[in-house]
Amino acid sequence: MSSRNPDSSVRSYGVERRDFLRYVSMVSAIPFLPDYASGQVASNPKFESNPFALGVASGDPEPDGVVIWTRIAPNPLKSGGGMDRALVPVRWEVAEDESFSKPVRSGEAIAGPQLGYSVHVEVEGLKPYRWYFYRFHCGGETSPTGRTRTAPAHDAMPEMSRFAFTSCQHFETGYFNGYPHMQQEDLDLVVHLGDYIYEYAGKDGKARKHIGGEVESLDDYRIRYAQYRLDKDLQETHRLFPWLVTWDDHEFDNNYANLVSEEDGVSPEKFLARRANAYQTYYEFMPLRRRSFPRGPDMTLYRQCRYGRLANFEMLDTRQYRTDQPNGDHQKPMEGKVFDPKTTMLGRKQENWLMGNLIGSTAVWNVLAQQVMMAPLDRGKDGEKRYSMDQWPGYEFSRRRLLNFFHERSIPNPVVLTGDIHLNWVNDLRLDFEDPKSPLVGTEFVGTSMTSAGNGGNIIPEYERARDQNDFVKFYNSNRGYVTCEMTPEKWTTYLRTTPFVDKPGAPIETKATFVVEAGRPGAQQV
Repeated sequence: MSSRNPDSSVRSYGVERRDFLRYVSMVSAIPFLPDYASGQVASNPKFESNPFALGVASGDPEPDGVVIWTRIAPNPLKSGGGMDRALVPVRWEVAEDESFSKPVRSGEAIAGPQLGYSVHVEVEGLKPYRWYFYRFHCGGETSPTGRTRTAPAHDAMPEMSRFAFTSCQHFETGYFNGYPHMQQEDLDLVVHLGDYIYEYAGKDGKARKHIGGEVESLDDYRIRYAQYRLDKDLQETHRLFPWLVTWDDHEFDNNYANLVSEEDGVSPEKFLARRANAYQTYYEFMPLRRRSFPRGPDMTLYRQCRYGRLANFEMLDTRQYRTDQPNGDHQKPMEGKVFDPKTTMLGRKQENWLMGNLIGSTAVWNVLAQQVMMAPLDRGKDGEKRYSMDQWPGYEFSRRRLLNFFHERSIPNPVVLTGDIHLNWVNDLRLDFEDPKSPLVGTEFVGTSMTSAGNGGNIIPEYERARDQNDFVKFYNSNRGYVTCEMTPEKWTTYLRTTPFVDKPGAPIETKATFVVEAGRPGAQQV
């Protein structure tokens, strides 16, 4: 948690506006489109071990294409991934069948040191809502075969679509026991809501141990991501499904807000240099399109994925553009700066973009995939109300403005997907949370963590109390796991999947609860 002083001379933007450009110019930036033509390409590279040790992935599906990803790294946990400085050619191919007897697209990409030998291919010319297979070749070696699926045509109405979402996969606190069960599900898509890695230094006595200290340099971040991606359960889930991803805070620095570090005394130069390293590495390891390419310490991650007329996924970024947590962070009463109209969770540009998408939406379900709880969960006791200043209630002006927008513009079926808190919650989103008769304007499903906070299933008095004293809460659970969602034109069904332990591999799976939202009727009903 942060120890920020709310009265500090550091503004809500972290640095004085007039200094921002000067600071940006002092940190390293990466080129938008590297000029590979100026480098020497190794025509027939040789590797001492498998260059595809980190597997393959796909993501950001569209009706006519998808991003396919790999990284050339024969020694992923070594600085530079075991590569020298030469550029290497990587051939790729996409087919309708796993044996590649029906090829549909192929080409060549160049992998270079600027982006850690990662490869992002935006495949085009595919058919809507179809499964495809893909693979890469480099230096006589062939990658595992990946499986991916395009999105439905924009005017199509699928009878049903299924996806799973998860977040918060701290490597040290456990094994990713939910992923093997996720792999057995009939999913079109996986959505990850952040905390894909944790930046903390390795500690003894944990289920597993991070390599090295707290990550700051580009090499640090690359090795940390490689350690996570070497987990076979995580890697296999990337191989089997296309992913939509967004970050939270631990991909960079716990509880950061825009240009403000969690820790006092961090210089803007150091903060922005580290953020540039974190953002670049996130791009390198995720199946993202060029539209998300980082520019130094900035990276446009918010984007839309249209799933025919069945659903629109609005992938949001609640970290990069927010103002500093009000009132010094932690659990506080809802007062003072919480109601300042200048505070923002999304930033003006992203918020306007989101509202424009929602106004123009013709989808049955409008899905906001984001990080922190939107419902105003009172965690206080003895009649003293307290709320997390890091979540939407700490930005109450922004929260109310968005919910009012849902109501006034009659946005059809808003469903908010949330991570971050390491617990399952099912919340009705009420226009006025202090009025039990206030209209319901949406539904929030909060996914528990994949591993973070350990085995789970324990009684947490603070949250037991919060469940009982917030009447919009429909469900609460402290187990680890993930969430499966099934969408049809008539209803949305959510299955809360949980595992009894993560401190060792091989946990079974249980459906802890099932909820249904009927189209045109906000609010979740347990079945």
